[in-house]
Amino acid sequence: MSASSGDWLGLDGARVLVAGAGGLGGAVARAFAGVGARVVVVDRDAVALAAIASGENAPEVTLTADLTARGAGVQVVADTVAAIGGLDVLFHAVGINDRRPILDFTEDEWENILRINLSTLFGLAQAAGRHMTAQGSGRILAISSVSGLLAHHSHGPYAASKGGINQLLRVMAHEWAPFGVTVNALAPGYIETPLTSGHLAKPGKREGLVNLVPAGRLGTPEELTGPALFLASKHAGFITGHIQYVDGGRTLV
Repeated sequence: MSASSGDWLGLDGARVLVAGAGGLGGAVARAFAGVGARVVVVDRDAVALAAIASGENAPEVTLTADLTARGAGVQVVADTVAAIGGLDVLFHAVGINDRRPILDFTEDEWENILRINLSTLFGLAQAAGRHMTAQGSGRILAISSVSGLLAHHSHGPYAASKGGINQLLRVMAHEWAPFGVTVNALAPGYIETPLTSGHLAKPGKREGLVNLVPAGRLGTPEELTGPALFLASKHAGFITGHIQYVDGGRTLV
């Protein structure tokens, strides 16, 4: 990663792969592009990729891939390295939620959420980790959630996947620290995204959630971008294995 005198983050020219074109992933991808990084975005949703490829701070490359397929992480990392000449930062923002009581889930529904939320991270981060440990540097970041800590009702598979993300990243951080690779998570609270829009539209849901947040409001995708850029920057080389809560104080109460 280069670091010109005007580039205090050291991200100008950094080679970044973002998994997830919508919501938090899209906002973070544009933020990286806005500070001069060379950004590749991967998603299986062609409409979301087309949307992020237009407008200000668009990524340099978009890739269409289903990361739940076996071997997809390896292929996407290889395609990224071929397209932009390497990989310095991986940001994983792939996830779904299904708000129902645990007794209502089938095994197939459970496995689908775990595969999308957790297994896609394993495949992509393992492939990125092989590349980064070999080059002696790198940053891996993923979106976790306050649900990885708090026992929210009707969040069973989602909460399990986020708790799994937290521990997976901590073990990766331990194993790869000697090679100059940091691994951290961002754990947002209640954020206005396409993933939450349907739930927030239900009568009383928005007000109920806002009442749980000491800041008195919900967050925005853009409020994740600053922490993401910092943890990917040259200033965060001694920060690894952490779950950074970005929640307006939700985990305080």
